[in-house]
Amino acid sequence: MAGFVIDRAGEPDCQALVVDARKCLRKEGCDLCIKACRRSHNIPEISDPGHEIKWIWKESFQAAFVSEQSEHANAMFRDQPFVVLCNHCERPPCVRVCPTKATWRREDGIVMMDWHRCIGCRYCIAACPYGSRSFNWIDPRPHVKHLTSEFPTRSKGVVEKCTFCAERLVQGKSPACVAACEANALLFGDLEDPSSPVREALRSGYAIRRKAELGTMPEVYYVV
Repeated sequence: MAGFVIDRAGEPDCQALVVDARKCLRKEGCDLCIKACRRSHNIPEISDPGHEIKWIWKESFQAAFVSEQSEHANAMFRDQPFVVLCNHCERPPCVRVCPTKATWRREDGIVMMDWHRCIGCRYCIAACPYGSRSFNWIDPRPHVKHLTSEFPTRSKGVVEKCTFCAERLVQGKSPACVAACEANALLFGDLEDPSSPVREALRSGYAIRRKAELGTMPEVYYVV
């Protein structure tokens, strides 16, 4: 909604991401955020869609925003590619179903993964309504094109997903996708802070979230 305001006084920090679709869609064919994420996290590039690993990728408006469908209201967005990723939900169903606590929600709202504790049961994949988790059916390491020693590789049989670049946040850096976006269309910050980039972006236009009606309280917002 226009002038989007969130009152979180007294609550812990809540890290969130805003995608300003008005800016993002102007950069047709741009995938700098996706490439930056892949480089930073040793994400394998596997051509077989059945084995594809996705942390941040693009979906059509129809696929990403099923509950926002309307014959006329979304005509300007039809077939447009929207950046999607883990929504770091305030009420994450993936966390509820994980039997080993390999996935958990931090106090600042980031939904994390511990690949050493993951037993590959894939309950979290079944629970996630956003398709934001990938399972390593094969050893991903041979498919990593540009290996970086700054982030651990994963093994066959574990689930992985976006973590809002928690390893960069502790260094005072923004997530890799945000840093790479030349259009300044990706913004990251604390929803509790009225002066944060995300709050400023949400005040600038109409914001929607993916499948918010499910009650998961996703913390990735799209200003359209």
